[in-house]
Amino acid sequence: MIIKEKIVDIATGEESVIEREETADEIAYRKKLEADNVLAQAEAEAKATAKATAEGKLAALGLTTNDLRALGL
Repeated sequence: MIIKEKIVDIATGEESVIEREETADEIAYRKKLEADNVLAQAEAEAKATAKATAEGKLAALGLTTNDLRALGL
């Protein structure tokens, strides 16, 4: 992947942009972030599914989450 870096000389205000290839460390870091993101999305989906399932079971019993909170559960 090509990395674009903007460099600003604070003394003169001159801006320049350089392009370079990712280093091995940057590639590894990016892949780790992508894997972490996929894992976080899967966990969020599993949590949402579990919540929907639990609410469905409560509804079958004629209860709501507010009923459980009122009972201190």
